[in-house]
Amino acid sequence: MQPNTLLDAILDEAGVSHAGLAAHVNQAGRRRGLTLRYEHTAVARWLKGQRPRGQVPDLICEVLAARLHRPVTLDDIGLGVPGGPAAQWGGVGASLSGFVERATALWRSDEQQRPHILGAPAVTGTPAVMPVWEWENPPEDVDVSRGGRQRVSMSDIAMLRSARAHYEQMYRKTGGVATRARIIRFLNAETAPLLRGSYSDDTGRHLHRATGGLVAVAGICAYDSDAHGLAQRYFHQALRLAKASGDRGLGAYVIALLVNQSLFMREFRQAVAFAEAALRAAGHDITPALAADLYAMQAKSYAHLGDGSSALACIGRAESAAERIHRSREPDETGYVQPGLVNVQVAEALFSLGDLIAAREHAAAAVDTPAHDRGRVHRLAMLTQIELRQGEADRAVATAVEMAEQARGMESQRLRDRLRSVREHLVRNGCSGTDQAAALIDGALRVPL
Repeated sequence: MQPNTLLDAILDEAGVSHAGLAAHVNQAGRRRGLTLRYEHTAVARWLKGQRPRGQVPDLICEVLAARLHRPVTLDDIGLGVPGGPAAQWGGVGASLSGFVERATALWRSDEQQRPHILGAPAVTGTPAVMPVWEWENPPEDVDVSRGGRQRVSMSDIAMLRSARAHYEQMYRKTGGVATRARIIRFLNAETAPLLRGSYSDDTGRHLHRATGGLVAVAGICAYDSDAHGLAQRYFHQALRLAKASGDRGLGAYVIALLVNQSLFMREFRQAVAFAEAALRAAGHDITPALAADLYAMQAKSYAHLGDGSSALACIGRAESAAERIHRSREPDETGYVQPGLVNVQVAEALFSLGDLIAAREHAAAAVDTPAHDRGRVHRLAMLTQIELRQGEADRAVATAVEMAEQARGMESQRLRDRLRSVREHLVRNGCSGTDQAAALIDGALRVPL
């Protein structure tokens, strides 16, 4: 049995104890002519995944609806049709009100570090593709207004936007492991009450857009912490929020995050398909920065698939889009597409195709271009790998030393993967100076995350 985290979350929102729910259910049952004698132990069993018998699920909905002053369905308390769409963690196809309950329940379970949430595997096949398909296709949300206790203002939305920028910068400087707990706490304490609040359709569009950007960063931090199933769920949530906002560009940005994760999981054909969906569905709403990144990731995917002609065609499109980037015209979310990012992406694609000379040229250009700390580590790691393959061991050692020093203070599983890979290649090469570089990398890896 899976724990019923939806029921747990809605009890917390309603401020009802286990004993209190049992007493209210007994009382509601008496009004229907039922003799019920539930105690707190029964509620504890329901929360562990046991399904209440007979009319009890309906009684729970009745009790919580009266407490929360809004309709509460079986799906809202995790007792709907098992395996149905509503049983998922708020996919794009879920109703918006139901989605909000599932999304906020996931945030709460994440903050509580529930093992079945943290250790959930990433889905593949149809479950992975459906959220993207549903984002791309009708129906759209006609009205996203909501009636709740807390009135949402534009200053609340400005706070969410500031929080997204804050946590993104924290992630770039210290890594996703350190940032993840902070952003999840913020989602639970500040964002969830706003989503459940009262707002007009126009304000709701802005609210869902701001929340989508914030949830996407939470997904990035989960991905960087090696919690890939959880990261995927956050990305799917961000996609649903993007749909509710009506901002196609935001949805395309979220799909770019899914493309990146697909690349990591070596789902190369899925990465190509997702990128095509983003480029197709966003249309004129897609910015040059995002287009450049999507084409570059497609190039890497094609290179891994051994399709050199398609990879080179995508490289050309990525470079063309990069030339049209004007930072002042880009949304905050695409700030990660800094000068040199396309170069290092292209270098990876060319490296996979075996064109070391061109790969080296692009990697060197990326390293010579200013970047935030995290991006610079990845660029130096790529250059080290190319230098080793070209037989330039002394240069590779010097680059690896710079990379290891740059990575100090960051808590990131992805960066650790890069550091371990570089160390392995250096030691295997056995060149002079390897000991110094390996010792620096070992120092960075010594502190457990």
